[in-house]
Amino acid sequence: MFAIVEIAGSQYRVQENDVISVPSLGGDAGQEVSFTNILATGDGENASIGAPYVDGTVTAKIIGHAKGEKIIVFKKKRRKGYRKKNGHRQGYTDIQITGISVA
Repeated sequence: MFAIVEIAGSQYRVQENDVISVPSLGGDAGQEVSFTNILATGDGENASIGAPYVDGTVTAKIIGHAKGEKIIVFKKKRRKGYRKKNGHRQGYTDIQITGISVA
């Protein structure tokens, strides 16, 4: 069974035991989290699409937190002597899907 779930404004297609990286979530490693914004579910033959959501929950376990690669932000105004260099590393949370239950 698979589900398309909305997590932090992005949509992910997940199955049981999948490990995905999502934008940073609050919580410690080993903690259980659940998501109720399920857009669609299905198995090999049957599919159900929500309007806008399907009743059910997707439960997951937080594996850990990490940061992505550094992105350089460089601003410049020509002929003015203005140069500004900043860096940014986006925070991510790795989660493992433990169950999908649909009502």
